[in-house]
Amino acid sequence: MSATISIHELSQLYRSDRKREIIDVRSETEFAAGHIPGAKSIPLQQLPLRHADLGEGDLILVCEAGTRASMAQKNLKQHSGGVFVLDGGMRAWREAGLPVIAPLRTYWSLERQVRLGAGVLVLIGIALTLLVHRAWILMPVSVGAGLTFAGATDICIMGKLLAHMPWNQLRNGNVQPACSC
Repeated sequence: MSATISIHELSQLYRSDRKREIIDVRSETEFAAGHIPGAKSIPLQQLPLRHADLGEGDLILVCEAGTRASMAQKNLKQHSGGVFVLDGGMRAWREAGLPVIAPLRTYWSLERQVRLGAGVLVLIGIALTLLVHRAWILMPVSVGAGLTFAGATDICIMGKLLAHMPWNQLRNGNVQPACSC
């Protein structure tokens, strides 16, 4: 059974002298869209390579709802301190009205924007194929090829394009790093 920590317990831990570190295992984009003050961003896929960045004390793992944090917890059984998953993740943290650092203007991760964009393009392509001309089938085929390429290479062209959109700009005007979708 995995060890969890509630939002209330985490706020008590903040007030104590006990050494702890909050590790946010979401993507860099999700982290930039809003994270717990003092949290360190180590995306789930980078965690195996960054054990040295974890420190010696207790770890509190955070993701959006708890799924990725639970996956990370299973991979950190050898950590010297306790490894806990924040129950309910960032969703519960925000719903409780607790402070969030958010340097991005958007609340949607690039991964979510890519999923929405790809889905809309596929639906439009199918509708145009059925209603206008069969050649429109190339639109959903291209989206499928792009998603396959992104999955195989970890290079997401749509994510790179969306990163340059005005709603994905950091408050200081810099471009947000592209997604890892």
